[in-house]
Amino acid sequence: MAKPSLHFHIRLADPQAHRLRLQCRIAEPQADGQVLRLASWTRGSYLVRDFARHITWLRAESHGQPVCWQRLDKRSIRLAPCDGPLVVEYEIHAFDPSVRKAYLDDSRGFINGTSVFWRVEGHDGAVGVTIEPPPLEDWCAATTLTPVDTDKRGFGDFRADDWEDLVDHPLSFGPLRRVRFAADGIDHELAFTGLLPPALDEARLREDLTRVCETQRALFGNEPALARYQFQTAVTADSYGGLEHRSSCALVCARDALPLQGETERKAAYREFLGLCSHEYFHLWNVKRITPEAFAASDLGAEAYTRDLWAYEGVTSYYDDYMLLRAGCLSVQEYLDLVARTMTRVGRTPGRQLHSLAESSFEAWTKFYQPDENLPNATVSYYAKGALAALLLDLRLRRDGDTSLDAVMRRLWQDHGATGTPAPEGALERAARALSGIPELGTDLHGWLRGTGELPLPEMLAAFGIRCEHDVDDQHPERQARVGLRLRPESTVLAGVVENSPAQRAGLGGGDELVALGSARVTAHNISARLLRLRPGEPVTAHYFRDHQLREALLAPETPLADAFRLRLDDDADSAARARRAAWLGEAAA
Repeated sequence: MAKPSLHFHIRLADPQAHRLRLQCRIAEPQADGQVLRLASWTRGSYLVRDFARHITWLRAESHGQPVCWQRLDKRSIRLAPCDGPLVVEYEIHAFDPSVRKAYLDDSRGFINGTSVFWRVEGHDGAVGVTIEPPPLEDWCAATTLTPVDTDKRGFGDFRADDWEDLVDHPLSFGPLRRVRFAADGIDHELAFTGLLPPALDEARLREDLTRVCETQRALFGNEPALARYQFQTAVTADSYGGLEHRSSCALVCARDALPLQGETERKAAYREFLGLCSHEYFHLWNVKRITPEAFAASDLGAEAYTRDLWAYEGVTSYYDDYMLLRAGCLSVQEYLDLVARTMTRVGRTPGRQLHSLAESSFEAWTKFYQPDENLPNATVSYYAKGALAALLLDLRLRRDGDTSLDAVMRRLWQDHGATGTPAPEGALERAARALSGIPELGTDLHGWLRGTGELPLPEMLAAFGIRCEHDVDDQHPERQARVGLRLRPESTVLAGVVENSPAQRAGLGGGDELVALGSARVTAHNISARLLRLRPGEPVTAHYFRDHQLREALLAPETPLADAFRLRLDDDADSAARARRAAWLGEAAA
């Protein structure tokens, strides 16, 4: 195999100081001076993150002589003309524990390629990568990059088809624990880094994820063919998150979310972890292969706008838990409880009355990924409301169109995923209208996606024998009286206040630190109990600090809202509704 003319060398230089050392070797640099550009954002996470700011130093040489360079903009440099090969060395400060950048300490390492690999202008071919073995003898490497010559620990030489392929294979390092299983005849593995619980139930992980992966692959006709798939999972005290890639995903999860030997039931935290795995796995199709044109055309230097983000993240959020149900990892009632929780969360977001799903999708770059204390009052999540819109569409197709969202996703796969043709704006809407034969579906979709009215989910669920009830949330700290406070976790500092609530009318806002309600001091430990003592119609003085100055405001508590949704199987549903319910939720719901 010919050696690629572009090659990167990675050295885990100083874990204690969180330093990654990289070398970029360009065999034939451009004659008028080589331009290098680093990405500003990463596919699957819609925020400009300016990865170049983590470069601490850079130097270049050719034939042992230094090569000068200059900055063109915040992410680009131009090197002076020289004869090849051109070697560029640089160092990255790697201390971001998320799945979007790079991390290195003495316990683990991780690289998301867009945050460290230069895009070399004028080079479109194969890329070589060498990962140098660190002196830490118990460390191994995990990646789905194509191996060329690697040692038993997974370090050595790899190859990517091009730069886009290179950055779509994250790298994990550390004392790895691998949990392997086969799904649809394809090798899969969880590659864990971080401190794992000693009694990890590997058998349950294998069983559950095998069923989830096979259920999803069956939906798309057991395509695409993969050489292998990895869930690269960093285990921490309390983190949660994921990022999709073409044959792997990067996850962070809480230690307590993993299943333990001897547990007879799937605990809520473990179901949430399975939902995360299911979500990122579904992105194998929806985003990684069924890709919006705006994203496919982007060089990751600036924002790429689409009003269809709900169709990629929202639809995937609908399917993540729905696939757990279909795989037998959730009971019907557990699934309905999760749907009800999403309905409650969206219903408690005042921004849903101001911001449509299409607008939320378009403005993700400046709103969803840059939250402030007023965010819930100003916008709505294209994940959560998008999942409800997908559910509503699925039910409408099943009730009136003799088809389903499954069929729509398969059509998108056939037209775009399987052919490698990016999807234009509105692709899902057009596919749904074409398959359904419902004349008014286009008008309904326009209202659901571009309007700010309530989604008619309760009425639609009733047609499937699902009873929708509203109640006061008996777990909410304001279940006795509503004041509209949103608190930071384990704190008396306000994250914000709810639109048109007593707290907003009293002038409270994000960042204010509550110290007393009435004559009683409040702390992070007792604030829930203090809120339970409030009664509608009985005003109370709130004392708080703002800008280190003690202030007070008069709160006028109101009657709590019956805004918590409950979904139950309707035993009195007619036979047609029961048949629809069984087709949607399975025979257990018949």
